[in-house]
Amino acid sequence: MATENHFSQKNRLLRIMRLLRQFRPNLPVAYRSNRVLLFPGGHSFFRSLHTALRSAERFILAEYYMIHADRTGAAFAAELAEAVRRGVSVWLIYDYVGSIETPTSFFEGMSRQGIKLIPFNVPSFKHGMRWFDLRDHRKMAIIDGNLAYLGGFNIGDEYSGIVESSQRFRDVGFSISGSAVSELVVYFSETWQIETGELPQLPPTGGDANAHPRPSGQADIVIVSGSPHHLRSYIRNTFLLNIASAEKEILIATPYFVPGPHMIRSLLRAARRGVKVRLLLPARSDAPLVRLLGCSYYGTLLRQGIEIRELGREILHAKVMLIDGERTVIGSANLDQRSFHRNHELNGVIDDVTFGRQIKKLLLKDFANSRRVTVEGHERRGLMVRFLEKVINLFGWFL
Repeated sequence: MATENHFSQKNRLLRIMRLLRQFRPNLPVAYRSNRVLLFPGGHSFFRSLHTALRSAERFILAEYYMIHADRTGAAFAAELAEAVRRGVSVWLIYDYVGSIETPTSFFEGMSRQGIKLIPFNVPSFKHGMRWFDLRDHRKMAIIDGNLAYLGGFNIGDEYSGIVESSQRFRDVGFSISGSAVSELVVYFSETWQIETGELPQLPPTGGDANAHPRPSGQADIVIVSGSPHHLRSYIRNTFLLNIASAEKEILIATPYFVPGPHMIRSLLRAARRGVKVRLLLPARSDAPLVRLLGCSYYGTLLRQGIEIRELGREILHAKVMLIDGERTVIGSANLDQRSFHRNHELNGVIDDVTFGRQIKKLLLKDFANSRRVTVEGHERRGLMVRFLEKVINLFGWFL
């Protein structure tokens, strides 16, 4: 029976891929036999990332929305500089607005160490204020073209967990070894070309191609890239199609919940057909207006039996969706309009029973350590809160 369920999941992934190809004809089929590792917290993620950076032999590609000039940022910069000294070519893209609090001298120091780096979308008023609205929200590091680290982690102490617990960001990350990494190299190169007008000149492979075989695993992976240059939101469509395919259970963790009518309808339809839908959202946020706007959707969802819990011990930053315990949508994209339409994002759709089991264990632990929101409790919020929700909803597209 377990084998039949697994093949059923495989078939659903293939159906999703066919539907996605209607929106994006050049979308590749799922990459087979990749190895995926889950990092349930900042300590394990950054320890593994630094180990991988030290193992780089040819090149490192890094792309991050936010890089801080703190202990975690300094350690990251030191690893990249050491790689350059070993003869490794290093390219780095950071978002200008996301890293605006980081002193320019921090990046100048990295450049002097031989790291090739560029800020994404530096302010320009040639097109009015539209430049401010287009951000590179990806979090990615690629080592030698066969290993990649992704997820929600930016480079900063609040993500690595070396600050007080009340200031920590609850996040998750993962690594991919295998053929799927090649597509990530393409996406990085495209973004570099957008900003510089030319592609990064990656070192040739050289030597025996079989000397370092790519690790194999059991995971089938689809890489989904979001960009404001796309005519349709592939990120949103991927969420919608996976929700529509659910038969038993949907578990979602997201820090910024501005789903819009399409997503709300999809969640309600899933609940009506008997799927158990559970949402983990933040009790407190680094973007309080966005959280307040997200709360305005609670009543509609709760009345249809959708469970909502709020995590309060840390600041939720994980972006994960688990479908029927086996298929995971995980990466940099939030369930909000900005991730759907205006950010550069990267998500992985991972079909792997073992990985899904690990994700479920992690999410259920966070659900157990969170506060359940009830219809009665939500309805007791004050008139001022309701008024603010309505006012902020007028500007929801821009948040």
